[in-house]
Amino acid sequence: MNEPCYDVAHLGHVEIYTDKPEASLDFFVNVYGLTESGREGDSVYLRAWDDYEFHTLKLTASKSTGMGHVGYRASSPAALERRVAAIEAMGCGIGWVDGDLGHGPAYRFHDPDGHVFELYYDTVDYVAPEAERPALKNIAQRYHGRGVAVRRLDHFNLLARDVSKIRDFMVGALGSRVTEQIQLDNGRLGGCWFTVNNKGYDVAFTEDHSGGQARFHHVTYAVDSREDVLRAADIFLENGVFIETGPHKHAIQQTFFLYVYEPAGNRVEVANAGARLILRPDWQPVTWTEAERRKGQAWGLKTIESFHTHGTPPVDPGAAKTGRT
Repeated sequence: MNEPCYDVAHLGHVEIYTDKPEASLDFFVNVYGLTESGREGDSVYLRAWDDYEFHTLKLTASKSTGMGHVGYRASSPAALERRVAAIEAMGCGIGWVDGDLGHGPAYRFHDPDGHVFELYYDTVDYVAPEAERPALKNIAQRYHGRGVAVRRLDHFNLLARDVSKIRDFMVGALGSRVTEQIQLDNGRLGGCWFTVNNKGYDVAFTEDHSGGQARFHHVTYAVDSREDVLRAADIFLENGVFIETGPHKHAIQQTFFLYVYEPAGNRVEVANAGARLILRPDWQPVTWTEAERRKGQAWGLKTIESFHTHGTPPVDPGAAKTGRT
């Protein structure tokens, strides 16, 4: 067993591209329940009411959709240096950027499928304006009860052509641990769930059945209870938001889930995801077989086909044959 690595503290933020910026912003603020914390250029910075950093979602106007990048915060300046050295040795580095409204300098790199990651340490704590100041001093922002009113950023999911390569990459680059995985009959990994701390997972990669590359699957914000997820379903229904699947309970990671598409087509999840913690340092990955996954989710709901094919940006019609997106 390798010594656990805790150079990376936690998932910090996700940048999402939208070709319908006004409609997407209205969804994330008024329906999903995030709060705007700043604007710069074509980007709006958003946060959930119990996030402590300046932002956890960067919504950027673009001609396309999908993920711009994902940011993780290192546990110290020295830890950041160690991770940068490890990533450069792997040959997947892009280089340093100055940062943005939410954090200081960040080192960017890419995974084997082409998704862009960044690591940073210097961060900007959120200071609530008068209207958002909480009654309790141990949270950054008051609970506003607007829309779904999601509590915090929880995890994200990316699509990849070869999940086995991703597994080795995440362990080497971020020091992530594999908590659960799907072993397909053909020998490939169908999915892999990773954590850098004691959460069950902060990112999952699943196999892209569409022939695409470097595509985004979904971002997830957590709520406190299953009842909050059911309430979210009613809110989405009343606001004409397309519900893809759920509410239901995943077998893998046991997350109580609800998936919808925001106006630009990016998939978004609301989940009660805080029940499982990985506290033991010698945790061994839980492996699910293809036959076990065919049974569907925890209570028998079959996994919807679009879960394996819908991602952003959309796939070019010839991608399945040529590998292009």
